[in-house]
Amino acid sequence: MDRLEKDILALISEDSRLNAKKIAAMLGAEEGPVAEKISLLEKAGIIVKYTAILNTDSIEEESVEALIEVKVTPQRGHGFDMIANEIAAHDEVKNLYLMSGGYDLAVIVQGKSLRSVSRFVSEKISTYDTVISTATHFILKKYKVEGAVMYKAGVPERISIQP
Repeated sequence: MDRLEKDILALISEDSRLNAKKIAAMLGAEEGPVAEKISLLEKAGIIVKYTAILNTDSIEEESVEALIEVKVTPQRGHGFDMIANEIAAHDEVKNLYLMSGGYDLAVIVQGKSLRSVSRFVSEKISTYDTVISTATHFILKKYKVEGAVMYKAGVPERISIQP
């Protein structure tokens, strides 16, 4: 990977709205070669998707996210890949990672309610033969996502906790 490609990736990873013209101006390069590099990076699967980071607390529609720790039995000849691909195929799954430590897979899911996430874990994830156990942790508040601070400096919002 050459210097121009690395610089393009650094800029796009900070702001995916940048087009080839803006990137070229920022790097002091020509627009044509920058556009070609971006196209090559997309075709090579290095740039996989352009997306926005949303502050979901500011959206009227309710949703719930959870981190699910999954312990699995690796499969001969496939390791964790086969079960990871099966779990990743579900629409509820937003992120999936192979982990070191006390569990094997970290699954970030999104649902409409605590009940829908709970049902997803009990009716889908835990039913796979290779799944040994799961532990679900509901995300209560996001402070920083993909490097973006979700709340400005000042007095933080308080979560109301009532018995």
